[in-house]
Amino acid sequence: MTQASLLMQAELVHSLPARARFRCRFHGVPDWSGLVAAAERIPGVESARASARARSLVLAFEPSLTDPVRLKGALLTLAPQSGPDVRLADTDTGGARDALIASAMVLFGIGWLPRAAQLAISVAAARTLFREAGEDLAREGITSRVLEGLAVAISLARGDFAVANTTGFLLSLGEYLSETTARRSDLLLRDLLRPVHPVVWVMRDGQEIEIPADEVVIGDIVVVAAGSVLPVDGRVLSGLASVNEAALTGEATLVEKTRGSRVLSGSLVQDGRIAIYAETVGAGTVTARIADYVERSLAAKGQMQLDSARLADQLVPTILRVATGSFLISGDWRRPASVLQADYSCALKLATPIAFRYAMYGAGQSGILIKGADALERLAEADTFVFDKTGTLTTGVLEVTDAIAFDDDFSPEDLICLAASVEEHYAFHPLAMAVVEAARATGRNKHFDHQEVEFIVAHGVASMMEGKRIVVGSRHFVEDDEGIDCSAQRGMIDRLFDDGKTVLFVGFGGRLLGIIGLEDTLRASAGATIARLRELGARRILMLTGDRDDRAAEIAAMLGLDGYHADLLPEEKARIIGQLAESGARIAFVGDGINDAPALARAHVGIAMNRGADIARLTADIVLLEDDVTGLADALMIAHEVMEIIRLSFRLTIGLNTSILAGAATGLLSPLATSVLHNGSTIAILLNVLRRRIGPRHPAAPALTG
Repeated sequence: MTQASLLMQAELVHSLPARARFRCRFHGVPDWSGLVAAAERIPGVESARASARARSLVLAFEPSLTDPVRLKGALLTLAPQSGPDVRLADTDTGGARDALIASAMVLFGIGWLPRAAQLAISVAAARTLFREAGEDLAREGITSRVLEGLAVAISLARGDFAVANTTGFLLSLGEYLSETTARRSDLLLRDLLRPVHPVVWVMRDGQEIEIPADEVVIGDIVVVAAGSVLPVDGRVLSGLASVNEAALTGEATLVEKTRGSRVLSGSLVQDGRIAIYAETVGAGTVTARIADYVERSLAAKGQMQLDSARLADQLVPTILRVATGSFLISGDWRRPASVLQADYSCALKLATPIAFRYAMYGAGQSGILIKGADALERLAEADTFVFDKTGTLTTGVLEVTDAIAFDDDFSPEDLICLAASVEEHYAFHPLAMAVVEAARATGRNKHFDHQEVEFIVAHGVASMMEGKRIVVGSRHFVEDDEGIDCSAQRGMIDRLFDDGKTVLFVGFGGRLLGIIGLEDTLRASAGATIARLRELGARRILMLTGDRDDRAAEIAAMLGLDGYHADLLPEEKARIIGQLAESGARIAFVGDGINDAPALARAHVGIAMNRGADIARLTADIVLLEDDVTGLADALMIAHEVMEIIRLSFRLTIGLNTSILAGAATGLLSPLATSVLHNGSTIAILLNVLRRRIGPRHPAAPALTG
């Protein structure tokens, strides 16, 4: 960060086991790129990403080395850095900028020279235009570039150097504005998709070494510890770990992995440590797929963009006929020189792609990755929104919902606090984290004294309290390993399991003291997002879930949904999307798991959560990078806004250029006036696109006081 830009406040607004988001406030001019560069030097931080518009900084970190509280302290003590390597966007446009400067120098700097010198310099300045016009003529026939080149050539032949050079300057200015916006959006898209975990640990010659992820090869032994994401597909050779496969299955449950178990890249090792034989090199294949779809995203053109370009090309022969007719009728060379300046192609072909790129750039700054203009168009057309419940309408994070004590001396609150007393030593685990949070929520947060806690990987925790053994963990751990009889409470236990809940068993002194039920909870923003979607024109909003019908009905009623499909198997989602599409609905499907990929592909437009599986993000048309479903309504608003801007630009282009063309054909406008009006109106339309703030309006940060 620069000396004039110091971080004054870093408020923790959201955290996960290996990820934290801070809302930041600077003293002086914000230096987000400098903050990113400095944050990535903090011990334990694996990557950093900033959103200037949202005023937030997202840190991915190694939980065994640091935590959100320590990260906050480290952020506030960062020393200013100079010359950061990381940039949120880059506005350098190379050749277009140089061409603009050169054309300005020619336009304003040669009027005092002899006419022969002016002619030579003007021809040299127009050389690129003439070359591009000749290439277009040879390859595509008469195009707008050919008309522009012909108009400049006529002006030069007549000695109207001011007209020729004004035209060249205005064309260069339009191209500079276009390329600047395109480059900013392209660089942002690539930055948003950079690898989150650039290095991995592998066994080489009996030693663990750290290497870049893209250097992992098939056959390497990759070592992954708690808090890390699996970088490869393969088989476990040794070790034991509990793995969170929510990114793959969409369910926030843990799976035990031992020797011989199959593991997939993208899963999170919640606890334990395993060595994996790499069968498929995840880093390489993921990098290749990301590069492929980024390139396709940047090249993809929406239907409206294609229609605008097609209309512009169809009008070129008309312009040429009007120019020829105006000369045959009047015998005045100035008229065709004027008419040829007034083609429709510039604004039609530039305004639409710039609007789409600008919208994609603004969306990216707000944490929404939109993969191409066609994705925006299809989202604007969507009338039916379908959510896969887990990880979209719900958080994917467990929360305590039930506490049932089987001892009269213990209340449900006591049971939670007792479990939290031993679980708090391993609060990086999602179950432990949920129980500790529930204990705090009781308002008592009573602590039960106990001896040293033993952590049994993929089973639970154990300790001694008042001379008796206390265990907290899975049914298998308590019933089979500890030999505690749970048969008398089987009815209550089965009821929680039937409700789709995760059940934590608490044993004390060789008997079952109680059970704690946990489940994935609804996002706080889900209801507001549904309401915003309706305000923005959504006709139907549906939910797909594997939950039982009564639970699905309860959630649908809470959120005000129009319907739901319950008791679904993963493979049934794509079938339902297909049936809805056949009925004429234009479907926007929101999912995050590997089993959502077919449904995302079949929908009119697919939206994925960033915490979801790689294949879901790759298949989706839009990715919500902040893992907040609110971004869906923001994306829909952006889609509607950009389509409104494009329609307005289209009407202005047709209206203004038709008027200019009529004035040029009838001799009311000179070549210079036509050039200024035509190119000026084109630039004005582009600036109108760029001045419009596309995307969610974040409130300004409150001023610092005291």
